[in-house]
Amino acid sequence: MNVQPNPSGVTWLLRAEGAGLLATALIAYGQLDGSWGWFLACFLLPDLALLGYLAGARAGALAYNASHSTLGGLAAAAIGLMLHEPAWGLAAAIWLGHIGFDRLLGYGLKHAHGFRYTHLGLIGRGAKEAGA
Repeated sequence: MNVQPNPSGVTWLLRAEGAGLLATALIAYGQLDGSWGWFLACFLLPDLALLGYLAGARAGALAYNASHSTLGGLAAAAIGLMLHEPAWGLAAAIWLGHIGFDRLLGYGLKHAHGFRYTHLGLIGRGAKEAGA
């Protein structure tokens, strides 16, 4: 499939949003007095979804997107607020921080064609030659 780089030319804005999400998540985690050791230990947990690619590109994209959409982290934050349970907020901050970090680095939600095809454009080897 021929997926073009982000055609709108606003990749810089999408990456800035990622940086903002990461910064906000770090501030929230600090305000909730979370253990920074736990933060570091759990920060890469959403990437376990990459194992979905063992079942193929479509399954991998579905698993990756499920763990890298802000909807999950926002739902965890909302549950924490409704239940007055800080643990949900801490989990949400880690989850959203991870997503923000990924977006900052240019890793976006995946298309079913393969890991390199994201909503932010083509990533990996050959991406620069394609104009990403």
